Amino acid sequence: MQFAKRLDPLQFNVFADMDRAKAQARAAGQNVIDLSLGSSDLPAAAHITDAIAHSLSDTSTHGYLLFNGTRDFREAAAIWYEQKFGIAVNPETEVLPLIGSQEGTAHMPLAVLNPGDFALLLDPGYPSHAGGVHLAGGQIYPMPLLAENAFLPIFEDIPAAVLAQSKMMVLSYPHNPTTAIAPVAFFEKAVAFCREHQLVLVHDFPYVDLVFDDRNSLIEAEPGNEEEYRKLMAPSIFQADRDKSVAIEFFTLSKSYSMGGFRVGYAIGNSELIAALRQVKAAVDFNQYRGILNGAISALTGPQDTVRTSVETFRKRRDAFVNALQGIGWQVPVPPATMYVWAKLPEPWAQDSVKFCTQLVQSTGVAASPGAGFGKSGEGYVRFALVESPAILETAVRKIAEFLN
Repeated sequence: MQFAKRLDPLQFNVFADMDRAKAQARAAGQNVIDLSLGSSDLPAAAHITDAIAHSLSDTSTHGYLLFNGTRDFREAAAIWYEQKFGIAVNPETEVLPLIGSQEGTAHMPLAVLNPGDFALLLDPGYPSHAGGVHLAGGQIYPMPLLAENAFLPIFEDIPAAVLAQSKMMVLSYPHNPTTAIAPVAFFEKAVAFCREHQLVLVHDFPYVDLVFDDRNSLIEAEPGNEEEYRKLMAPSIFQADRDKSVAIEFFTLSKSYSMGGFRVGYAIGNSELIAALRQVKAAVDFNQYRGILNGAISALTGPQDTVRTSVETFRKRRDAFVNALQGIGWQVPVPPATMYVWAKLPEPWAQDSVKFCTQLVQSTGVAASPGAGFGKSGEGYVRFALVESPAILETAVRKIAEFLN
């Protein structure tokens, strides 16, 4: 069969490649400790799953769900956003339900790019950001993220010829895979840059709550101090683009609420961008099952203590894993956010992350994600996902030590 050429750039996928390596390791008898995929092992809260379960017996939820039928969910999302960031959101024109934020990042280029247009993407970055550009027939200009620049792109390094053909920029902080956080001042610079060059600014925001800061204990002492609470969170792009002039932001319930398998998220942003993305979505799918949105409404409007419990769980895992790695002589920075550890590879794998990860899972059963799978600037790194208990993470490090030695 002859397939479309747009599939050619999609041949290499870090998750698919590691999935094959894990299957081969299991077939060889290895007990796999899978730290390669950022899928939370924590359960969704009971009030969320109860709302979904109660929906099943309501036959009115069993049909197609069109946009107007999502009003309750859009209103809950708008209220959640306003309470969290102090930014007013119109649920009719500035909110769009998504099947996870990945749907947004993959489909947005179809609404913005013409064939040949450039998209400015973070390098390393999440694979679906590039995949959507390829499917839209666009070109990618990778913005390198280096440790010496706090894993933030340098806009001044983008060539004028590229900018002249560019239509969109994609950012994502807290960042997967580097775990970096961007300050509001950086977002202000990004918004000004995109206004100047007439770029759509897309911000993928799945790790809004997964920020580790010892000052969180101060929030519990002063629960009514909303301004102090906002200072401790990762910023929204709309703290820099309050009138929503150029930006759209994607949020998912996969991380904060452990609802990865339910595939639910939403976009908030410029009403014209929301309308354009809605057109693409209408051509591709309806919405997910109404019962799932009922669970998402319960998540956004119900008790938020489980979110903080999840963050504390990942903090303990982070500390256990980083301490164990440092104990075997592998010095890695302490991640300020997300559910990952981004580690610079030692010799002899310093420039072959795929070989390191393949040999590691074959030899020990420990699976990780090669940095090269996230982009050229990811080479020389490996990403570990903190999706196991501290005891299992420490076991994984002992196996890694045996492999390194």
